[in-house]
Amino acid sequence: MAARIEHLVTSGEFTLDGGTWQVDNNVWLIGDDEEVLVVDPAHDPAAIAAAVGGRRLLAIVCTHGHNDHINAAPELAARTGAPVLLHPEDAVLWQQTHPGVKPDADLADGETLTVAGTELTVLHTPGHSPGAVCLHAPGLGTVFSGDTLFAGGPGATGRSFSDFPTIVRSIRERLLTLPPETVVRTGHGDPTTIGTEAPHLDEWIARGH
Repeated sequence: MAARIEHLVTSGEFTLDGGTWQVDNNVWLIGDDEEVLVVDPAHDPAAIAAAVGGRRLLAIVCTHGHNDHINAAPELAARTGAPVLLHPEDAVLWQQTHPGVKPDADLADGETLTVAGTELTVLHTPGHSPGAVCLHAPGLGTVFSGDTLFAGGPGATGRSFSDFPTIVRSIRERLLTLPPETVVRTGHGDPTTIGTEAPHLDEWIARGH
């Protein structure tokens, strides 16, 4: 049986640069009846643990270090024994939320994670944050984009540790080169496809966000 994708929406606060906003986050689970990966453990460790159920949680993968994507990570790790994975360039953001606690292992560009016979390749896509990554699962026809690419454009770059030209380069070189039918499963909001978003790159550049 091939891996399947499950989806949980959790709600809480995003805090950065002295501001706080209420947000709904997409938590993604990839696996089968035996084992699973969690992508972006947001807000509610109990709900995420319940979605994992009795399966073996292989890893807790954080697409970036903003608090709304990592705030449930340590407790979920404590409940399940799974390692927390984060790109090292987002360590400074992680420490703002979890001072004195470190992720268990680093994510590296080109690294492959395997769950239920399905491979996910780590794509380093800086811009929204320095260590932002996406996870490409060609066997599932999808990419988990975190906050790098949404339906309608790039992730926000108006706050600390973000940069608009960098996110545009990441999207152009790492994401828009994927097959157009690839489903983009985002950190917030509804999915889209690479083919839907690709024609609008110049519009995003012109508007500057």
